[in-house]
Amino acid sequence: MYLRKIEGPRSVTLPDGSIMTRADLPGKETRRWVASRKAAVVRAVASGLLSRNEALENYGLSEEEFAEWENAVSNHGEAALKTTALQRYRQP
Repeated sequence: MYLRKIEGPRSVTLPDGSIMTRADLPGKETRRWVASRKAAVVRAVASGLLSRNEALENYGLSEEEFAEWENAVSNHGEAALKTTALQRYRQP
């Protein structure tokens, strides 16, 4: 079996004890961002599996968009990433 050389860790242990690997991340060609995919990228950056710049570059995200995802998760949890919940969690 051949493993590609990558920068950074291949897997990390999350605070809840589960293990997250790079295989758990959405594909680089992802265009439809559902809440679970957004949450996976936010968790990966927070745990050190991906650097912030790597996530922005790989997924074509803007700094502002990713910052909004992080703020939503930190303030309201992963449920705030759902598009239908935007008005419920939006700051006035």
